[in-house]
Amino acid sequence: MTVINTVIFIYGTGFRKLPAVKDCYMSIEKENFLRTKLVQYLQRLDPATPPRWGKMNVQQMVEHYAGDAVRNASGRLKIEKIITPPEALERMREFMMSEKPFKENTKNPLMGEEPTPLRYKTVQAAIGALQQELIYFFEAFEKDPQLITRNPFFGDLNFEQCVQLLYKHALHHLRQFGVEPLTT
Repeated sequence: MTVINTVIFIYGTGFRKLPAVKDCYMSIEKENFLRTKLVQYLQRLDPATPPRWGKMNVQQMVEHYAGDAVRNASGRLKIEKIITPPEALERMREFMMSEKPFKENTKNPLMGEEPTPLRYKTVQAAIGALQQELIYFFEAFEKDPQLITRNPFFGDLNFEQCVQLLYKHALHHLRQFGVEPLTT
């Protein structure tokens, strides 16, 4: 079986490189995971499950993902400063777009040493808030497909890049609690 790595689109006298067929498929799969599967995994996760690393419990993780990652990706949580040095930004983006997972115990310099206080009374309420944030994220890019949001670690991101980062971040936290999703 031959895998197409790149498709060249000839338009007039110019060439335009299109995403590889496999890349398009993977991007759609990742988007589908965020739209339909992530919340299902979280709803099945026992809130008392201890983390394999880190200090957050299940609810703190859900609130962090919804309140920080998804809100930032949608543009709802604006962070003006990119803290990654300019000379390291390209390498960080290459990692972000790769299939390499975040390392266990990856430190986030924007978060304190201790998890933030809970915002919701129950983990189910936190998951409901995450669902709403994900809906807002997809609606924001449906309303403005050219939307660019600023991530403090990876710079200015478009929809595809945000989906990739949210997917990678979600897998990291699911694995933190022993969940290994079927991703393909």
